[in-house]
Amino acid sequence: MKVCVTEELTEIFRSILAEGRSIDEWARFESDDIYQSGKFRGGFDATERAFCFSLYVAGKEYWFQLTLEEVSTLSERPCAEIEARLADH
Repeated sequence: MKVCVTEELTEIFRSILAEGRSIDEWARFESDDIYQSGKFRGGFDATERAFCFSLYVAGKEYWFQLTLEEVSTLSERPCAEIEARLADH
């Protein structure tokens, strides 16, 4: 499933970047739900070394993850698309 980078996601990305943390700093303060909005919930996963998010569409949960570099790039590209996969509970 394709997820469009909307203003809602862009705001989350800007919040991440405003922290000014390195990957190692993010890993020390790992939190899987530090970012929550109307549609998205997520945070940094030290094992994946990426920001992991979930969203619900039509009653189904989808997951996607992004590196810090991808967050930076996508924060400047509104309307870009991210590939999300169906959650495997």
